[in-house]
Amino acid sequence: MVQRKSVMSGSGLPGKLADCSEKDPAVCEVFLVEGDSAGGTAKQGRDRNFQAIMPLRGKILNVEKAMQHKIFENEEIKNIYTALGVRVGTEEDSKALNTEKLRYHKIVIMCDADVDGAHIETLILTFFFRYMKELIEQGYVYIATPPLYLLKRGAKFEYAWDDDQRDAIIDKLRGNAPRTSVGIQRYKGLGEMNAEQLWDTTMNPEARMLRQVTIDNAAEADQIFSMLMGDDVPPRRDFIERNAKYATIDT
Repeated sequence: MVQRKSVMSGSGLPGKLADCSEKDPAVCEVFLVEGDSAGGTAKQGRDRNFQAIMPLRGKILNVEKAMQHKIFENEEIKNIYTALGVRVGTEEDSKALNTEKLRYHKIVIMCDADVDGAHIETLILTFFFRYMKELIEQGYVYIATPPLYLLKRGAKFEYAWDDDQRDAIIDKLRGNAPRTSVGIQRYKGLGEMNAEQLWDTTMNPEARMLRQVTIDNAAEADQIFSMLMGDDVPPRRDFIERNAKYATIDT
């Protein structure tokens, strides 16, 4: 693992960050990964030349409800700022995000493909929208799309990203055999995939599906984030459960 010198006030990079060896931000990408288990798998499966891994501990702070000083004191949030190489404040605008030394031009949020994963994605997106909106506006923020299922029959196997795709693949693999002849593995989390599977489905630029986060209507986005992450919990939970596949902003 190559550690590049930090741009953050002379302090070192976060200890959990597995950095890449490439130094050109235009070709570098960092994965913000849910949990140490998935982070470990991602570290094994990545291309170390241009892919960095930053594991996050559980659900990050809900910045919509926290006091600002608590946000900047939060260890996970400080680690994100440090890993990315950005800071708040310029000579012209004390609240602006200084992105001159941004270390990666692809910032990929990679969480489990379930309701909890969608909630964590929303927490991270809320943080970026409120405190790093410039990164979204400049097209640097993406969401990874891990598969939901691994389907196997004999030596043949395929991945599925939703239930309809799963059923179609089962029909294709089984031929004239019964549906039970096809083995179905439902991934409960990224940690259930081995490094090769995670690379093949979610991290390999030649095969993966990345969804770029955009903000077409800032006022509407502001209202949605306030509703999702504010004090009224039931509507937030209901929205995430109904829109887990779609609530990750624009693709």
